Amino acid sequence: MSPSRGEALLAALSPTTLAACEGRATILADEPMSRHTTLRLGGPADLWIRPHEIETLSLLLERCHALEIPVTFVGAGTNLLVRDGGIRGAVFNLQKLNRVWQPDAEGAPQVVEVEAGASTGRLLSFCTKLELGGVEFLGGVPGSVGGGLIMNAGTYLGEFTDVVETVTSLQSDGTPVTRVHAECGFRYRDSDLPAEEIVVHARLQLKPRPRAEIDEEVAALRARRKEREPSGVPNNGSTFKNPPGDYAGRLIETAGLKGLRQGGAVVSPKHANWLVVDKAHEPACTAKDLLALIALVQEKVEAVHGVRLEREVKVIGEEG
Repeated sequence: MSPSRGEALLAALSPTTLAACEGRATILADEPMSRHTTLRLGGPADLWIRPHEIETLSLLLERCHALEIPVTFVGAGTNLLVRDGGIRGAVFNLQKLNRVWQPDAEGAPQVVEVEAGASTGRLLSFCTKLELGGVEFLGGVPGSVGGGLIMNAGTYLGEFTDVVETVTSLQSDGTPVTRVHAECGFRYRDSDLPAEEIVVHARLQLKPRPRAEIDEEVAALRARRKEREPSGVPNNGSTFKNPPGDYAGRLIETAGLKGLRQGGAVVSPKHANWLVVDKAHEPACTAKDLLALIALVQEKVEAVHGVRLEREVKVIGEEG
């Protein structure tokens, strides 16, 4: 039996490279992406790579570049829809690169640095303990810091653009690039951080704030989200961006689309901007179902309101 695509790429990395990465990275062939997204959908990645340190990440990127293996970067999978055919090449995940620290607690006590694989909750907790405000909005943002930076994630309390000083990424050959805030092109749920690079680090400028105030504001945000948003179902949070001066959820709801279904995908009856997976549906939901529902919602909202909703969820991979 001939090797699978993943097995062939794993062999191409060479025994020397694999030996150098032993204990420093997790490398799997033909890994289902459904295990690595909150939607629990998606076909296999040829290679799934989770480095434990930036040096190993750089080594593996350099090797993939030399072999012309295409690379894709994913965070915690909270805003990601992978098509049923999966992803060709190597998929890099940075969840082991999760340090958060103060580089100069005496000279620059309001500066915090964070690796891209750190969870948003980890960053918020670290800053709260130091009584540093500015990232309270993370109480309503799941996922990793890297993914949050790329999409300028946020809530009504703020967004990443409010606190970022610099962002460092690695180019496809492993070369680091550091950009100051003005070069990142942050805007509503988007940025100019290049898709072909992998974000690895950010430097944040925060401000002193009493812990009691931070805790109170974060608790209120989380309570609001818990009341309004569905739980216990695979989802990616908000599916569409809010159009200028309006809310995607309002447009979907007033178009009468709550409960609309395509296969195992459904517009949540609780929050119309959450298109979720119905775990009880048979046959099981596919990425194709959810993509069909996204397209149908866009079509119907445009017909009723004259507004074309733009996806917030990132879609990658090949058709099944």
